[in-house]
Amino acid sequence: MGTPPKLLPHPAAVNAAAASFAGLTATLDYLSPPDFEQVRLAYRFADEAHLGQLRNNGEPYITHPIAVAAQCAEWKLDGQALMAALLHDAMEDCGITKAELIERFGSPVAELVDGLTKLDKLHFNTREENQAESFRKMLLAMARDVRVILIKLADRSHNMRTLSDMPRSKWGRIASETLEIYAPIAHRLGLNQTYRELQDLSFQHLRPWRYAILAKAVAKARNRRRDLIQKVHKELEATFAAAGMPVRIAGREKSLFSIYKKMDSKHLSFAQVTDIYGFRVLVPEITDCYTALGLLHQLYKPVPGKFKDHIAIAKVNGYQSLHTTLVGPSGVNVEFQMRTEAMHIVAESGVAAHWLYKVNNPQDTSNDRLGTKWLQSLLDIQNETRDAAEFWDHVKVDLFPDAVYVFTPKSRIMALPRGATVVDFAYAIHSNIGDHTIAARINGEQVPLRTELKNGDVVEVVTAEVSTPNPAWLGFVRTGRARSKIRHHLKTLAHVESEDLGEKLLVQALRAEGIEQFSHNDPANDALWDKLLRFTGNKSRQELLTDIGLGKRIAHIVAKRLVHLLGETGERPNALLLTRERFTAHESATQGLITLDGSENASVQFAHCCRPIPGDSIVGYLGRGEGLVVHVQDCLVAKKLLYKDSERFIGVEWSDEPIRAFETEIIVTVSNGKGVLAKVAAALAAAEADIIHIDMGQEGVHDATDLRLVVAVRDRAHLDVALRNLSRTAPVLRAVRSKASTRT
Repeated sequence: MGTPPKLLPHPAAVNAAAASFAGLTATLDYLSPPDFEQVRLAYRFADEAHLGQLRNNGEPYITHPIAVAAQCAEWKLDGQALMAALLHDAMEDCGITKAELIERFGSPVAELVDGLTKLDKLHFNTREENQAESFRKMLLAMARDVRVILIKLADRSHNMRTLSDMPRSKWGRIASETLEIYAPIAHRLGLNQTYRELQDLSFQHLRPWRYAILAKAVAKARNRRRDLIQKVHKELEATFAAAGMPVRIAGREKSLFSIYKKMDSKHLSFAQVTDIYGFRVLVPEITDCYTALGLLHQLYKPVPGKFKDHIAIAKVNGYQSLHTTLVGPSGVNVEFQMRTEAMHIVAESGVAAHWLYKVNNPQDTSNDRLGTKWLQSLLDIQNETRDAAEFWDHVKVDLFPDAVYVFTPKSRIMALPRGATVVDFAYAIHSNIGDHTIAARINGEQVPLRTELKNGDVVEVVTAEVSTPNPAWLGFVRTGRARSKIRHHLKTLAHVESEDLGEKLLVQALRAEGIEQFSHNDPANDALWDKLLRFTGNKSRQELLTDIGLGKRIAHIVAKRLVHLLGETGERPNALLLTRERFTAHESATQGLITLDGSENASVQFAHCCRPIPGDSIVGYLGRGEGLVVHVQDCLVAKKLLYKDSERFIGVEWSDEPIRAFETEIIVTVSNGKGVLAKVAAALAAAEADIIHIDMGQEGVHDATDLRLVVAVRDRAHLDVALRNLSRTAPVLRAVRSKASTRT
């Protein structure tokens, strides 16, 4: 009788086995019994949540979370990470809330699942190289815990292994995203095995025909060179045995994608790629790496320029090895890598090595086994705190220290310094948008302009043509671009306003000298202007007028020179105007009156020493380079300036209808008690006076305290109403305008 045919398992039985927890159990022997039990509970919860859901190949959906958890178990991740791996699609696909996960499995697991869900919501929809790099950085920056990225990479690895079950129309997008985003992240974190697998799977689905051709060529080459590889292997074993050095020798084959990239970038044929095969020599200690190198160089001749010492100078992701290429038997070049077992763990698993290493070497406390400060510091943190968040923060310092990555509404990624605000974002897009920003929304919600941005925020800026930069923005912007643009705009604005003020001052100074009409832009006066500019040393009339407005030049001196030049042309002052101006001019002014309504912006400042408000008697002082500074007439500072610099004072007066509120300082003496500040604020609010600033002093231990408040009021009558309201408030003992502001 013949042998009975072998019965294949029923597909349903295969599906049931793949969907069971039993397949995962064997890989979890490193977990403690309580952790193991928690992982089992997470499996049951996920199995129930995904009940009835199928993958594209007809398997129960739970097979995917199990496969992701199995990959994480290979990296020896902790119980929390394995639970999150099993639950990673529960919030997105099954309607499970974060609160439910916190209640059942604790906050750390729920935070991991929440982080994975947020990463899933990010969509990469451009193919530009710089955008891909930004997206990689954003994914890394957004993950507050390294385990989120590791689970995400395990998730992507299983999705790529089963990509053939997806509609072919989706292959290109998913494979491109994997190749451009996730494979480089795996490489950056030192997960070389995952990096190579993601590259090859992406290549297989992006270029199926080329992948198949290359795979056949590599298989043929492998068969042709089998004898050569075996011969090299035996010679290596004999050489190291003769030297009495214990080593482990392993073959290494270049990945199909890296062969393809080398052929493509260097325009080589397959036959010209010589380093398809190589050997890894694993030795006990770091010094043995260099001894092994010496033995190999005696056995085969090295190829000049093909030696790299990544032990002395480790790669950023912690990778360490000695690399050399030697001319082997039959003149074939063979690459060799020498490393310790600990380095090998790092080379294959990168940041995951700090879990693997502690599992594989629980008694090993050596500080130099890994040979790299970068990874050793991670091991130390893990050993001391077991805090994955702190560990990840440490990793990020090396990756990209101080950046946040945010989206525009059109999904363009912007990289900004940590601490950057909405205004920084607006200026990063375009200076015109920054200049006209009036409001902003982050993730659809209205926020203040000073709001700091976080990784992954979608930022939308609202602009208006009438809006201009606010000097207060300089107090919170972080980027040099925003700061310089704001300052440039304010400086330009100040110059324009100063030019207007200078023109007004010169007209009034000319009237005081008896010249009623003098057109600044009349071509007939160009010759006069040229002579005047030679006298003042200015390059243009705009510059001269700006200097007058800024107080760098005194209007009545320029006016006297201009009258002199007009006299040379035969024009004489108007005697009637001259008499009238001198009799009606303010006693401390030499250039007539300027009316103030609060619209003057940068060209006019209201002195902080006395804080004038409409209703106060005021004087104007043309400070050197400061523009016009307005003081209360009896202000002590103004009196000192008048004594030293009387020619710089001009007459100013309030408009009948000021267009804004003005700030002044008041002193409110209160008896200490609960809710005093709230009552003071309520009294001022009832009087419609806004509080700009409060100084409470250091007198909290006494019975009474002086509160110094800067308030915004329309005029003196409005201030009187506010002070009366305060005086009637129970805890207020006294409410007065500060002394410097009351000398009127």
